[in-house]
Amino acid sequence: MNRRDFLGAAAVFGLTGCARKTHIARVAAPPLPAYDVIPKLYPIRAHTDRIFRITVCLRPFRAAGPRMDVEKVGDKTVIHNYGHGGSGWSLSWGAGSIVVEKAQILGEKEIAVIGCGALGLTSATLLQRAGFKVTIYAKERPPEVRSSRATGSWTPDSRVGLTNSVNANFPALWEKMTRYSFHTYESYLGMAGNPVEWTDRYSLSDTADGGRGSSRPEPGTLDFAKFQDRVADLTPRGIDLPPGSHPFPTKFANRGSSLTFNIAGFSRQLMNDFFIAGGQIETTEFHEPSELRTLRQKVIVNATGYGARALWKDESVVPVRGQIAWLIPQPEVNYGLGYKGINVLARRDGIVVQGRGKGEMEGYNDTNENPDRKSAEEWVETIAELSSRMKIS
Repeated sequence: MNRRDFLGAAAVFGLTGCARKTHIARVAAPPLPAYDVIPKLYPIRAHTDRIFRITVCLRPFRAAGPRMDVEKVGDKTVIHNYGHGGSGWSLSWGAGSIVVEKAQILGEKEIAVIGCGALGLTSATLLQRAGFKVTIYAKERPPEVRSSRATGSWTPDSRVGLTNSVNANFPALWEKMTRYSFHTYESYLGMAGNPVEWTDRYSLSDTADGGRGSSRPEPGTLDFAKFQDRVADLTPRGIDLPPGSHPFPTKFANRGSSLTFNIAGFSRQLMNDFFIAGGQIETTEFHEPSELRTLRQKVIVNATGYGARALWKDESVVPVRGQIAWLIPQPEVNYGLGYKGINVLARRDGIVVQGRGKGEMEGYNDTNENPDRKSAEEWVETIAELSSRMKIS
């Protein structure tokens, strides 16, 4: 029985009982089929003293979507690949494939990549596979880069643009990048260390609307573009769980499945693959485009993420602050959940806890990269309260 049918049945039973003034026996929800039975779920040990670090990342949002055009800077040709908002890891392979297409037209076989984050590493890897000799120039490399502080979820349209700001061709381009990325990530499933894996995610709420309240946007809320319907065939749809079929103490629960990127291990895998294929990384910091003339390569891929705002003086890049509280990993916990505006995802390198009380507007245009310990502890305490009421079979 889905949520709507369940609520409808409850309403009918209630009205009938009032009219007849007779007792109506409670009808148990039908059990889940055997193949959908919830496995044993262990509660998260959400103690504030298990927070081993707090990280902050500034995502590079552009209302018009990622910048992926080609520009001449002196005698250099620059292929831009930045501004993917909260979709950097998810779109990285697809965006890199666009970079390769443009590089192949230019005829050069030696290419420089600026930036060693999600977009830089994947672009460099795909360029190598296409036969290019690649050198990465970057101030930092994993785990110091900003994209190493991401949540690690498959979110290909998370703040990737505004509905009325992206051009008419962007939805099709987004779908092309999304499908390419998804199928590339499939090739990393089952590898040693689980750099990429499927995990179940549970949306929990005490209200039928999932705690979202009114569907009308709050004043000042931006209309972020959403394209998930274009790729609905890639991931399974969530199902509403009948009462008693799960260990969570909330009235409503929905289960879905999604890709998880164990970013520490995945970044190391990408770095190793890049070096094995003959790639080099030079520690370099650029302050303005004119400094690119010092590079020997004639073609340069600009994958500097939020750093492009300063390097390229691109004021269209808006920071979206995201903070994560990291709890010590629990090998027995391998799921994610959303509850009261807090997202939790158990990864191999830690259990990430992130508050999103303002939804898509959380952290918008906030340049503060200092950790907020108080907020982190409040999120963990909320999850601790939830865990304390879970049923343990």
